[in-house]
Amino acid sequence: MNLTRRTMLGTAAATVPAFHARAQAKPVIKIGVINDQSGPYKDLNGPTSVICTKQAVLEFNAQGFDVEVLSADNQNKPDVAVAISRQWIDKDGVDIIMDCAASSAALAVASLCKEKDKICLPTSTATSDLTGKACAPTTIHWVFDTYMEAKSTGGAMVKAGGDTWFMLYPNYAFGEALQRDASRFVTAAGGKVVGAEVYPFPETTDFSAQIIKAQASGAKVLGFCGAGQDLVNVVKQGAEFGLNKKMSIAAMVAYTQDVRSIGLDGAQGMRLSESYYWDLNDRTRSFQSRIKDKVKLWPSMAQAGNYSATMHYLKTVQAMGAAAAKVSGAATVARMKAMPTDDDCFGPGRIREDGRKIHPVYLFEVKKPSESKHEWDFYKLIATTPMEEAFRPLSEGGCSFIKA
Repeated sequence: MNLTRRTMLGTAAATVPAFHARAQAKPVIKIGVINDQSGPYKDLNGPTSVICTKQAVLEFNAQGFDVEVLSADNQNKPDVAVAISRQWIDKDGVDIIMDCAASSAALAVASLCKEKDKICLPTSTATSDLTGKACAPTTIHWVFDTYMEAKSTGGAMVKAGGDTWFMLYPNYAFGEALQRDASRFVTAAGGKVVGAEVYPFPETTDFSAQIIKAQASGAKVLGFCGAGQDLVNVVKQGAEFGLNKKMSIAAMVAYTQDVRSIGLDGAQGMRLSESYYWDLNDRTRSFQSRIKDKVKLWPSMAQAGNYSATMHYLKTVQAMGAAAAKVSGAATVARMKAMPTDDDCFGPGRIREDGRKIHPVYLFEVKKPSESKHEWDFYKLIATTPMEEAFRPLSEGGCSFIKA
């Protein structure tokens, strides 16, 4: 597609150098952050993700090379994402493209980066195909995926006593896959799915009929396999029906921003998985204290993932030398995989051969209003899934360049 004048201007305006060029020539590492800056996922990645990227650049304080951060709105459209990314690579010399948001956009950008031997680093993308059938030696999938969410929330909740489930999911590929995977993990953990209901997406805004069916099922848990505004509507309407007094709500994909939109009165008792939370430990609280004055919305896992991924990338560039790191995305990714990861948001972790970045995953319960001390005090920790168990086994992904 041809870039519109508005998109081009928006891209140019978002190009912000993190460090000014000095008199002597230095290699310049260019990081492109592409995500939803104006649409339905704006609060879940958007400007806060860009700020988290810049925070990593600021704290790293590169020696021997300069760093620039560019950002753009892909409107959750793969053609827009590819057009902007192609310009960044061909004309602007961008070395790494990260964030990506919508799965379709991430898959398209990952394919382009493979072609151009540049790095693709999705942080806010759910599809596990990025380390499966669409894996590439230039891609690292950070933060989370559908397999992780289904296993952590489904399996951990059964162990915590939620052994009977009613599933509610939208009639498109993402929701259907998430429902299938969540049901699998509930069953594998010794639980039982007693019913399931599919709803038309995006037509459905009134979930009263589905909520009544869920209550009538007698299940202990309502497993919701949609996301975004659908989740907000289900939880708010469920509270009106007293659902949260009879059943636990397990949100398969949810963020702190969703909880804030719902409010603790409606969301209390809901369970969800994230791999980062600002109040998890001393290191996460330290990160939050450093960034809170720069953001309107406190970072959730996807946005914190930009900080984490940028920090590890810059450590790798420093170790390789910037000039060498700019030569080949695949070679730089190979070096990133060889180095253990460690940062204030996710703690210690590693990157597997298939490009899956792994770390512990946490099952949280949303607090009651009386338990919350301030606006962003949302969660209490229920269970932890160790990093080696949280993600799809390497042998099951089907990545083409992994030898059995």
